[in-house]
Amino acid sequence: MKRKSIGDQHSMVVQPAFIIGTYNENGVANFAPITWVSITWDTDHYMLVISMNGTKQTKKSAEHTRALTANLVSTDMLPLMDYLGSSSGGSAPKDKIPYTYSKGNAVSAPTLDASKWVYECEVSRIVETGDTHTYFCRIKDVQVDETVPMLENRYDLAALDVVVYSGNYYSIGKHLGKIGDFAQ
Repeated sequence: MKRKSIGDQHSMVVQPAFIIGTYNENGVANFAPITWVSITWDTDHYMLVISMNGTKQTKKSAEHTRALTANLVSTDMLPLMDYLGSSSGGSAPKDKIPYTYSKGNAVSAPTLDASKWVYECEVSRIVETGDTHTYFCRIKDVQVDETVPMLENRYDLAALDVVVYSGNYYSIGKHLGKIGDFAQ
Protein backbone atom coordinates (compact mmCIF):
# COMPACT_ATOMS: atom_id res chain seq x y z
CA MET A 1 0.00 0.00 0.00
CA LYS A 2 1.24 3.44 -0.84
CA ARG A 3 -0.26 6.51 0.83
CA LYS A 4 -0.06 10.14 -0.27
CA SER A 5 -0.18 13.30 1.81
CA ILE A 6 -3.38 15.34 1.54
CA GLY A 7 -2.35 18.11 3.91
CA ASP A 8 -3.95 19.45 7.05
CA GLN A 9 -7.65 18.61 7.03
CA HIS A 10 -10.23 16.71 9.05
CA SER A 11 -11.91 14.81 6.24
CA MET A 12 -11.65 11.37 7.90
CA VAL A 13 -13.01 12.39 11.28
CA VAL A 14 -16.34 10.62 10.97
CA GLN A 15 -18.90 12.23 13.23
CA PRO A 16 -22.55 11.44 13.94
CA ALA A 17 -24.93 14.25 13.03
CA PHE A 18 -27.08 15.73 15.78
CA ILE A 19 -29.48 18.63 16.05
CA ILE A 20 -28.95 20.36 19.38
CA GLY A 21 -32.08 21.74 21.04
CA THR A 22 -32.36 24.48 23.66
CA TYR A 23 -34.87 27.03 24.90
CA ASN A 24 -33.82 30.67 24.87
CA GLU A 25 -34.49 33.14 27.69
CA ASN A 26 -38.05 33.69 26.37
CA GLY A 27 -38.85 29.97 26.22
CA VAL A 28 -38.55 29.79 22.42
CA ALA A 29 -37.08 26.55 21.04
CA ASN A 30 -33.77 26.83 19.17
CA PHE A 31 -32.16 24.09 17.09
CA ALA A 32 -28.73 23.89 15.46
CA PRO A 33 -27.10 20.99 13.60
CA ILE A 34 -23.79 19.99 15.18
CA THR A 35 -21.46 17.17 14.20
CA TRP A 36 -18.74 17.76 16.78
CA VAL A 37 -20.27 15.34 19.28
CA SER A 38 -18.60 12.57 21.28
CA ILE A 39 -18.97 10.79 24.60
CA THR A 40 -16.70 10.47 27.62
CA TRP A 41 -16.82 9.04 31.13
CA ASP A 42 -16.69 11.12 34.29
CA THR A 43 -16.24 9.67 37.77
CA ASP A 44 -19.60 7.92 37.87
CA HIS A 45 -21.55 8.78 34.72
CA TYR A 46 -21.41 9.23 30.96
CA MET A 47 -21.09 12.68 29.51
CA LEU A 48 -21.84 13.93 26.02
CA VAL A 49 -19.13 16.25 24.69
CA ILE A 50 -20.44 18.83 22.22
CA SER A 51 -18.41 21.56 20.52
CA MET A 52 -20.12 24.57 18.94
CA ASN A 53 -18.44 27.54 17.33
CA GLY A 54 -19.65 30.95 16.23
CA THR A 55 -22.52 32.97 17.65
CA LYS A 56 -25.44 30.54 17.36
CA GLN A 57 -28.51 31.28 19.46
CA THR A 58 -28.49 27.61 20.48
CA LYS A 59 -24.96 28.04 21.84
CA LYS A 60 -25.97 31.13 23.84
CA SER A 61 -29.06 29.35 25.17
CA ALA A 62 -27.07 26.28 26.27
CA GLU A 63 -24.80 28.54 28.27
CA HIS A 64 -27.72 30.42 29.81
CA THR A 65 -30.06 27.51 30.65
CA ARG A 66 -27.37 24.80 31.15
CA ALA A 67 -29.77 22.29 29.50
CA LEU A 68 -29.84 20.86 25.98
CA THR A 69 -30.90 17.88 23.92
CA ALA A 70 -28.88 16.10 21.25
CA ASN A 71 -31.28 14.71 18.63
CA LEU A 72 -29.65 12.07 16.42
CA VAL A 73 -30.19 12.76 12.73
CA SER A 74 -31.45 9.97 10.47
CA THR A 75 -31.44 10.23 6.67
CA ASP A 76 -35.11 11.26 6.55
CA MET A 77 -34.16 14.32 8.67
CA LEU A 78 -31.48 15.65 6.26
CA PRO A 79 -33.70 18.36 4.71
CA LEU A 80 -34.44 19.69 8.22
CA MET A 81 -30.78 19.51 9.24
CA ASP A 82 -29.68 21.38 6.13
CA TYR A 83 -32.38 24.01 6.60
CA LEU A 84 -31.59 24.57 10.28
CA GLY A 85 -27.90 24.85 9.47
CA SER A 86 -28.29 27.33 6.63
CA SER A 87 -30.76 29.74 8.25
CA SER A 88 -30.40 32.04 11.22
CA GLY A 89 -32.82 31.97 14.12
CA GLY A 90 -31.57 35.28 15.47
CA SER A 91 -33.95 37.50 13.54
CA ALA A 92 -36.93 35.28 12.70
CA PRO A 93 -38.25 31.83 13.61
CA LYS A 94 -36.93 28.90 11.62
CA ASP A 95 -40.27 27.64 10.34
CA LYS A 96 -40.03 27.27 6.54
CA ILE A 97 -39.78 23.47 6.91
CA PRO A 98 -42.41 21.98 9.20
CA TYR A 99 -41.23 20.05 12.25
CA THR A 100 -42.57 19.31 15.69
CA TYR A 101 -40.91 19.08 19.06
CA SER A 102 -41.79 18.21 22.63
CA LYS A 103 -40.47 19.22 26.03
CA GLY A 104 -37.78 16.91 27.37
CA ASN A 105 -38.56 14.43 30.13
CA ALA A 106 -35.46 15.05 32.26
CA VAL A 107 -34.30 18.57 31.34
CA SER A 108 -35.95 21.78 30.22
CA ALA A 109 -34.97 21.58 26.55
CA PRO A 110 -36.90 20.63 23.38
CA THR A 111 -36.69 17.20 21.73
CA LEU A 112 -37.35 16.80 18.01
CA ASP A 113 -40.25 14.41 17.49
CA ALA A 114 -38.65 13.03 14.30
CA SER A 115 -35.46 11.90 16.04
CA LYS A 116 -35.24 8.19 16.86
CA TRP A 117 -32.55 8.73 19.55
CA VAL A 118 -32.37 11.73 21.88
CA TYR A 119 -29.92 12.55 24.66
CA GLU A 120 -31.23 14.89 27.35
CA CYS A 121 -28.33 16.66 29.00
CA GLU A 122 -27.34 19.05 31.73
CA VAL A 123 -24.30 21.21 30.93
CA SER A 124 -21.68 20.56 33.63
CA ARG A 125 -18.65 22.37 32.26
CA ILE A 126 -17.76 24.63 29.33
CA VAL A 127 -14.25 24.86 27.88
CA GLU A 128 -13.54 27.79 25.55
CA THR A 129 -11.07 27.52 22.68
CA GLY A 130 -11.27 30.71 20.65
CA ASP A 131 -14.74 30.94 19.08
CA THR A 132 -15.46 27.30 19.91
CA HIS A 133 -17.05 26.28 23.18
CA THR A 134 -16.98 22.64 24.22
CA TYR A 135 -19.78 21.52 26.52
CA PHE A 136 -19.33 18.58 28.86
CA CYS A 137 -22.89 17.47 29.48
CA ARG A 138 -24.15 14.96 32.00
CA ILE A 139 -26.58 12.60 30.27
CA LYS A 140 -29.78 12.70 32.31
CA ASP A 141 -31.95 10.54 30.02
CA VAL A 142 -31.88 8.84 26.63
CA GLN A 143 -35.06 8.46 24.60
CA VAL A 144 -35.16 5.75 21.90
CA ASP A 145 -37.91 5.13 19.37
CA GLU A 146 -39.77 1.97 20.42
CA THR A 147 -39.52 0.52 16.89
CA VAL A 148 -35.70 0.41 16.85
CA PRO A 149 -34.67 -3.28 17.06
CA MET A 150 -32.04 -4.74 19.35
CA LEU A 151 -29.03 -6.79 18.24
CA GLU A 152 -27.43 -8.80 21.03
CA ASN A 153 -28.56 -6.41 23.80
CA ARG A 154 -27.62 -3.27 21.83
CA TYR A 155 -29.68 -1.07 19.58
CA ASP A 156 -29.23 -1.72 15.87
CA LEU A 157 -27.33 1.34 14.65
CA ALA A 158 -28.06 0.47 11.01
CA ALA A 159 -31.81 0.50 11.78
CA LEU A 160 -31.45 4.02 13.18
CA ASP A 161 -30.37 5.08 9.66
CA VAL A 162 -27.84 7.47 11.19
CA VAL A 163 -26.28 10.32 9.22
CA VAL A 164 -22.55 10.72 9.70
CA TYR A 165 -20.52 13.68 8.55
CA SER A 166 -17.01 13.81 7.18
CA GLY A 167 -16.99 16.85 4.92
CA ASN A 168 -20.15 15.40 3.30
CA TYR A 169 -23.13 13.44 4.58
CA TYR A 170 -23.00 9.64 4.67
CA SER A 171 -25.12 6.88 6.13
CA ILE A 172 -24.26 3.61 7.85
CA GLY A 173 -25.19 0.60 5.78
CA LYS A 174 -24.96 -2.61 7.79
CA HIS A 175 -23.99 -4.35 11.01
CA LEU A 176 -20.54 -5.98 10.65
CA GLY A 177 -20.09 -7.73 14.00
CA LYS A 178 -18.91 -7.13 17.53
CA ILE A 179 -15.55 -6.91 19.26
CA GLY A 180 -13.81 -10.27 19.07
CA ASP A 181 -15.65 -11.51 15.98
CA PHE A 182 -12.61 -10.88 13.81
CA ALA A 183 -9.79 -11.96 16.13
CA GLN A 184 -7.60 -14.68 14.71
